[in-house]
Amino acid sequence: MYNFFADVGDRRGDRFYISGRDYNHIKNVLRIKPGENFLVSCEGKSALCRLAGFENDCAVAEITEESYGNTSLSVKIYLFQGLPKADKTELIIQKAVELGAQGVIPVEMSRSVVKLDDKKKESKRLRWQAIAESAAKQSKRASVPKISAPLGFDEALKAAEKLDLILVPYENEGSEASPQKALKEIKKGGSVGIFIGPEGGFSDEEIAKLRLAGGKTLSLGRRILRTETAAILAVGMCMLYCEWSDL
Repeated sequence: MYNFFADVGDRRGDRFYISGRDYNHIKNVLRIKPGENFLVSCEGKSALCRLAGFENDCAVAEITEESYGNTSLSVKIYLFQGLPKADKTELIIQKAVELGAQGVIPVEMSRSVVKLDDKKKESKRLRWQAIAESAAKQSKRASVPKISAPLGFDEALKAAEKLDLILVPYENEGSEASPQKALKEIKKGGSVGIFIGPEGGFSDEEIAKLRLAGGKTLSLGRRILRTETAAILAVGMCMLYCEWSDL
């Protein structure tokens, strides 16, 4: 079932009036016909709707069931991703959103090869935000996670210190540093920040700062993972723990 996002101002009574790109997508790309169903998500809630027709360059979606389903996790997960090379950030954002992350914060770490000026940071952020919206629609998210422009390490750490828990998958931790103990510290309604190093990994100074801030270092196994693999695995572990534990 298709999913579209709307602002609170798009709702009038029991109908959403969807304009812009989504209007064109509904009418001319997907060719959805009156009477067909789809989801409309607004302010973190999804409603089952039926297309009533088209008016004044708007698709009119009539609500048939409020609060339809709930795909939100009981914990807010934020991925602090060491800025990688090439287009890996796009893949990481797409998969993190599908897995339930509340937000993704690219971080310029000491071993990040890519360096962006302010103009490129904003253009990248807009591109990444569009990828997040597409992934949110595909995975039936009730809201679109926010994607930040790249932050410096210290700035990112300052933001993470406001969260309830900081997890740091670290390749130099022995395999005995099981993630199970760290995952048990996740509490319902809480927030978790996951720090992932870039291709070259964390520097000793970055690890020291993360530990000083209360970060819990853990192992993802005996194999060395690519940064995009580590990010997807770490978010996925947290997602599964939140979905299937007794939180």
